[in-house]
Amino acid sequence: MQRFENLIDGKLRPAASGKWMPSLDPYRNENWCEIPDSDQSDVNAAVAAARTAFGSSQWAGISATARGAMLRRAGDLISANAERLAELEVRDNGKLINEMLVQLKTIPQWFYYYGGLADKVEGGVLPIDKSDHFVFTTWEPLGVIAAITAWNSPLLLLAWKLAPGLAAGNTFVIKPSEYASASTIAFAELFEEAGFPAGVVNVVCGTGQGVGAPLVAHPDVAKIAFTGSDAAGKAINKAAAGDLKHVTLELGGKSPNIVFEDADLDAAAAGVASGIFAAAGQTCIAGSRLLLQRSVYDLFLSKIRELAEGVKIGDPLDPETQMGPLANLPHYQKVISCIADAKKEGAVVAFGGEPIKYATGGLFVQPTIFRDVDNASQLAQREIFGPVLAVIPFDDEADALRIANNSNYGLAAGVWTKDMPRAFRMSKGLQSGTVWINTYRALSFMAPFGGVKDSGLGRESGQDMIKSYMQVKTTWINNASERPANPFIMRLN
Repeated sequence: MQRFENLIDGKLRPAASGKWMPSLDPYRNENWCEIPDSDQSDVNAAVAAARTAFGSSQWAGISATARGAMLRRAGDLISANAERLAELEVRDNGKLINEMLVQLKTIPQWFYYYGGLADKVEGGVLPIDKSDHFVFTTWEPLGVIAAITAWNSPLLLLAWKLAPGLAAGNTFVIKPSEYASASTIAFAELFEEAGFPAGVVNVVCGTGQGVGAPLVAHPDVAKIAFTGSDAAGKAINKAAAGDLKHVTLELGGKSPNIVFEDADLDAAAAGVASGIFAAAGQTCIAGSRLLLQRSVYDLFLSKIRELAEGVKIGDPLDPETQMGPLANLPHYQKVISCIADAKKEGAVVAFGGEPIKYATGGLFVQPTIFRDVDNASQLAQREIFGPVLAVIPFDDEADALRIANNSNYGLAAGVWTKDMPRAFRMSKGLQSGTVWINTYRALSFMAPFGGVKDSGLGRESGQDMIKSYMQVKTTWINNASERPANPFIMRLN
């Protein structure tokens, strides 16, 4: 069985305790590698290494242009290693090799983009109202960043944090999910090859209790960038508030995919299927609530059912497979339990609703559709994070907005219509961080991404996000030789 070690101060090392924990291949339902079961001592070592690197001449003493060049080299190395990294992710979380290859071939764009932005962050000279003073601003890095990532797309989620944070001049301690750590360690090793000094990028593997909590609480961590559940995000936000750490929290979703009667129904059906069955629904932006106008309800439901029936389920390393297994055993059990709860609540199964007894013993669940769902039900309000679609009828535009916004979440939403004035009205009225019109699951390094309400705080990606890893400093210079008229009064005029 393979072993992957922590990366601390440029060296691969096991947990200080000598403990290991297994990682499951969900397609075969068997352990395929081991990762360190780390604790506070490993966190302390990694944060110390990151703190030392942050103040070192090899990192703090180089120009922003040099940092940008390192990021671009890292992008080249990620591209060159895309297939190896994609296969590691498939073994770890069961995602499709086709999707992982697309992600790994796109991730370098974040490093090229922020590599280009590294030396474009400019302060300014202020036209201050006091003629005897010269005042200017500069932007400076925060310090040590704790990046805590989820198991569903570890490297993509990490790139969103690492690229802008490194471009800004910070250093990192990364805590990957204990259910999918192998690819993160292999990924992080590339940064030394790209020229980053030891200690700039560190990885500590382990549980939330053993590694996540002490990392969040560590006094030398300046910011926490987290992707995961809303419950964990709220706990992190509360802990971070104790010593005023910066936070970016990308949390859960229960996104509405809204289909109007005038939509291209075939295109909409493909978009709805992609929104919930792709990645077996294990994505924060899953369109898990289908809001369907009554006039096309039965017709459109038959199209979605036909697509669900045709989904090819199987080996995630097979390029022909369209839906793989769920990523780990606890999550598989949770999804099965959510489906059972929905049935007990009286929800009507239109398709699926059962686990699949697969030949390999893999953690498979049928694509599942519930019809005529009450938006107030647990099925419609709870993030299941599986291939489970709740279909909810609506009457008109106002009704669709009312239902869509009646959720604690607000990460994303989809709207399918040929009426462009309606599309703009819906975009304005929907309470979500992203709105897709006649498309779904489209992302870019150029576009800010994040949620409102319980879906999180802050944004990732886009030009301005580099400044979320920085803080502004204002410098005042007195050009006059005279003493202040009264030294005991604040200079406000």
